[in-house]
Formats: sequence, C-alpha cells, structure tokens
Amino acid sequence: MSPLTRRTLIAGGIASAGVTVLAPTTANAVAYPFTLGVASGEPAPDGFVIWTRLAPSPLDADGLGGMSAANVAVEWQVADDRRFTQVVKSGSFTAAQSWAHSVHVEVTGLQAGREYFYRFRALGYLSQVGRAVTAPTPGTSPALTMLFTSCSHYEAGYFTAYRRMAEENPHLILHLGDYIYEGAASTTNVRKHAPAVEISGLADYRVRHAQYKTDPDLQAAHAAAPWLVVWDDHEVENNYADLVRNDGSPAGDFRARRAAAYKAYYEHMPLRSAQVPVAEDMQLYRRVRWGSLATFHLLDTRQYRDDQACGDGTKVCPEADDPARTLTGSAQENWLLDGMRQKLGTWDFLGQQVFFAQKLASADGAKSMDSWDGYSANRDRLQRGWDAAGLRNTVVLTGDVHRSWASNLMLDYNTQDRIVGTELVTTSVTSGGDGNAADNGLSRLNPHVKFYKNLRGYVRTVTTSSRMAVDFRCVDRVTTRDYPVKTVRSYVVQAGNPGLQAP
Repeated sequence: MSPLTRRTLIAGGIASAGVTVLAPTTANAVAYPFTLGVASGEPAPDGFVIWTRLAPSPLDADGLGGMSAANVAVEWQVADDRRFTQVVKSGSFTAAQSWAHSVHVEVTGLQAGREYFYRFRALGYLSQVGRAVTAPTPGTSPALTMLFTSCSHYEAGYFTAYRRMAEENPHLILHLGDYIYEGAASTTNVRKHAPAVEISGLADYRVRHAQYKTDPDLQAAHAAAPWLVVWDDHEVENNYADLVRNDGSPAGDFRARRAAAYKAYYEHMPLRSAQVPVAEDMQLYRRVRWGSLATFHLLDTRQYRDDQACGDGTKVCPEADDPARTLTGSAQENWLLDGMRQKLGTWDFLGQQVFFAQKLASADGAKSMDSWDGYSANRDRLQRGWDAAGLRNTVVLTGDVHRSWASNLMLDYNTQDRIVGTELVTTSVTSGGDGNAADNGLSRLNPHVKFYKNLRGYVRTVTTSSRMAVDFRCVDRVTTRDYPVKTVRSYVVQAGNPGLQAP
C-alpha cells in the first residue's frame, strides 16, 4: 500500500485533509458542506461503505447542520489513485433531511484485497479524499495490520491518538465504543461539550456527534482506513442496560431517548443499510470476514443485557453468577457460537466493549457488575462453547476501562485451569485524562492478567496465519496537543497456542 500523504486547507473554518474547494453555483451559494469529513467502513472482498454528511453549520442547535429541507444529490467517486486519474466506480446518492443529509454508499464491484480512494461532490464543492481497502478473497490469508481503540471523551483532551493511528497506515481500524460522551459540559476540562447540557433528544445527539466529527485528528483517522464500529454505553447513557436507564436525569422517556441516540449514531457512522435503526432497536452485532485469515464477530453488549446485578458497581454479589443472567441475550449468544463453529478463518476476533476476563477487586470476591464478571455464566458458556469446538485462536478485543490490559482467558478462573483464549484491552483515546504511567493495576488475585498501563492510546496488531504481533501504543499526555506515540509493551499470540507470549 502507498504511504499516506496530506495537504491541508482551511475550508468553512475546519482544518481538513486533502480538501479541494470549488466555487459554489449561484443557485446553491452555501458554505462548505463537508465539515465533518469522510469515512469508510465494513470492508468486503468486492467493496465497502463510504460515508459523509452535509453540514455547512455543524453545531446549529436544531441538529440539521445548516441544511434546508430539500434533498441533495451527492456525487461520489472511487478511484485507483489519490489524484483520481483512474476512476473505477461512481454514482449519486440522495441525501435527505430525515437522515440529517448523511450519505451511506455501499460500493460493490471492486477487486479484492487492494487499496482505493474515494471522494464526494455536492453543492458545488468537492470533499476531502479518503482511503479505503477491500477485504481479501476467502481462501487467501495476507497479513492484516489492525488498530483498535475506544473511549474518546472530547472534553478530556485532544485526539492525538487518532492522528497517530492515521499515520500508521493500517488496513483496518476498530472502534469499540464510547465514540461520543453524552454528559453536560464541564467547567474545568480541556474542551467543552456542545450543547452544554446532557443530551437526550435527536437534535442534541446530532450536534454532539457533529462536534466530535469536526475534530481534525478524528477526521484524519477516518480518512486513513476503513473502520468497524460498535457502541458501548455513552453513545446513549452511562451504564444503561437494554431499556433500563442508569438514573432519572434528564427526565423523559428512555425508549425515545435510545431511539434518538441510535438514529444519530447510524447517521454518523460508515454502516450498511442492514444496520438502519427501527425505532429504539438497531441490529449492530454482525460478522465481517478478512479472507481466510480472520473473522470479526462484532458484539453488542448493551442493547440486550439484563440489568446490572446488585445495583451495579463493584461488590460481592452472588446474583452475578445466576445462569439465567445474560449480557448478550440468547439470540446473540447463539449467533456468536454458531459463527465461531463454522471456522471461517484462522483467527476469531471478538470485538466487544467490557472487560471479559475475571478480575477480582478484593480477596472477598468483589467484582464489577457492569463487566462480564456481572454475567459470569454467559461468559462461561461462550468460553466452553468455543473450547468444545476446538477453537485455539480466539482473541477478545475490549475497550471501556480507559487502561491497557492483557490477559489469558482461563477455562476456570478460580482454579486457573487451562488457557482457552487471549484478551487485549485497549486504553482510551482521551477518557481518564493524561493518566499515570507509574500506576500498577496488577494483582495476585488475578494471575491470568499479565499487563496494565494507565496511559492513553490504542493497540496495534499485525496478524498472519501463524502469529499475531501485539503492540500497546501510548502517548504521554492528551491535555496538550501532538505528543508522539510509543510502544509500551509488546506480545505475541501464536496460532494454535492461546495466551500471551514474549515477542
């Protein structure tokens, strides 16, 4: 793949990568509409999704981005080269106000396992250029460079990690949840949320997503590679469980709030039409294949879960081990195990949100009720299911906890019986602030947990049919801009030999 190159122009007040500004037509004398950048996602052997949203005034309080009610024809192109001298696919998409003039094009008919470039044109303007790649053909297993991260709180710091991810020139980026935060603006943090209140309606969720999307570092990461996204809780409300909310503030119908949040999420993500929400429901769990090398099983651990046991929090709670309790819901649990048993690739990657391995907080057995420890029977059924199927290359990819962790997954955590998989936990982009590199979160209570670091960043993996090389990548600070990234720990996971090994 060719290295990323960028030129930066100022358009409509937003610093954007690779922007060409054309003169608007007399009939459409509006401001630059591509203020939220471009994105791609959901790579397949013959194509991918490309995304943008027209929003000349992205932070307008009505959530409509400064657009009128009129439909807008948005032209799109996919090319072999960044200069678009060889356009291979093109078309037009009708952007409607009912979906905030967002654009989701499912491009097909491309060659497998290669790099492409894409752009949009609307209202007399040409968008930034994005880079996307198609997945390899089943039956082939070329190496995969993948980055994953989570928890990007706008107020907590600058999105330096996103910029560094863009510079890695990966094949694929995973975001494992908490892409936005729903809370009210603070008085002390580095940056301030808009709107200033805790969001609960559709207009406010649209504005919050738009504010995040105006960040130039996030735009660079989206333009650099296709993304696979799944949500956690802050895309709606902290620690919600299905239709059970965390608290009663702000007042209102939580079903309507979840519907608004899901709609805004879809409008701002490079997702397929299969993920279009219907009222308060959205089919987000799905499978994406990367040739015969890997299968991504992307999970939704919020929409179907039972309420957190014993009132949530970290505590001793026998109810957490009730076999009837579920984090995934029975349909998603069966879907996951059925898909894993098909053995579609050498590696099975479970992209999900909350800490998977057992992690005791104290000798009396206190555990987090919001993690898989609060749904231990559900976890046990999954682990025993993939173990019984003879799967030896299961890697759980996790976000949520604002720290880097690495663990061996044990068939029985209490007896430390047999390693059946590996968990890699990414730290946050910004949530938790600068952190403290001297912190030590390891404990003799959890001998299967091997690594911890309290800095912000992401995880880089390079996977082949024989091994996965893992680098935990971190920046020293996020409360000031533009720190370099460094590798703070590396591991190898050998195919057929689950668990963490020295590189």
